[in-house]
Amino acid sequence: MNTPREDGFAMPAEWAPHQACLMEWPTQTRASLWGELLDEAKRDYATVARAIAAFEPVIMVADPAQASEAHDHCGSAIEILPVPIDDSWMRDNGPIFVADPRGRLALVHFEFNAWGERYLPYDRDALVPAAIAAHLGVRRYAAPFVLEGGSIFVDGEGTLLTTEQCLLNPNRNPQLSRAEIEQYLTDYLAARHVIWLGEGIAGDDTDGHIDELARFVAPRTVVAALEDDPADVNYRPLRDNLQRLRAATDEQGRPLEIVTLPMPRPIFQGEQRLPACYLNFYIANGLVVVPQFDDPADQIVLQTLAELFPGRRVRGLRAVELSWGLGAFHCITQQQPA
Repeated sequence: MNTPREDGFAMPAEWAPHQACLMEWPTQTRASLWGELLDEAKRDYATVARAIAAFEPVIMVADPAQASEAHDHCGSAIEILPVPIDDSWMRDNGPIFVADPRGRLALVHFEFNAWGERYLPYDRDALVPAAIAAHLGVRRYAAPFVLEGGSIFVDGEGTLLTTEQCLLNPNRNPQLSRAEIEQYLTDYLAARHVIWLGEGIAGDDTDGHIDELARFVAPRTVVAALEDDPADVNYRPLRDNLQRLRAATDEQGRPLEIVTLPMPRPIFQGEQRLPACYLNFYIANGLVVVPQFDDPADQIVLQTLAELFPGRRVRGLRAVELSWGLGAFHCITQQQPA
């Protein structure tokens, strides 16, 4: 079989028009992850789904045993797709869509190993892209390496952002070199130029996913997280990532335009630092859903993003409870391009 690039497919930018948004309902299998906040997590998933559904269709994958529960929470406007699942982070175990200039859609089914064998079992999650391909009736490309959607961002013009901590981690693809991983990103996503950042933020169990650090919001334009307190554990890695972005160019050789977003004050679950970050927002048709943490920086971030997305409504939603699951709005969604 040819690769997507050989067939003329490429991964569109997240701000390109969407056909739908895919999500996964929180499962009982991972109830221990949420602990006493499981009901709050379900509430937040439903709130995010309904907010997005006002702007684009939402397909909520749910374990068959919980399909009726998902329907009761989300309402009739959201399609419930019964599929056996282990967890609820569609960005990472779900498909990554690619499109061609003629408007044809396909998806890439990357291998999934639950963030380096961190959570077991994950065999049902690893099959979700095949189920979605069958449901949507789109072509499926099976990629022979491990990749989570939260570990990459593309500008839709050939440039991809990622981190060394994640993609070069021996718990993902120990047999592959940096050059070989870059070639796979070219072959399966048409990303011809890779910008490598360094490490992720404290509390992130994904080994440095990029959607907590920096992301394209337009060609050449990147928003990046920045910690101002030198005593904070995130100060050094975020400064290093900012320096790398300032030295980088896109696929066409143009320097990047960088806008920084502050970090919220640290949030803890007992002694565990949670990976609370404003970068984990989702861009929908006409909407940007932004995590809020009851922090003074909440409004600063909303105002900054409103300037970057003048054609979209920028809406903040509480994400403190979702942080207990070690993710937020970008982690629980995956766009299906139009």
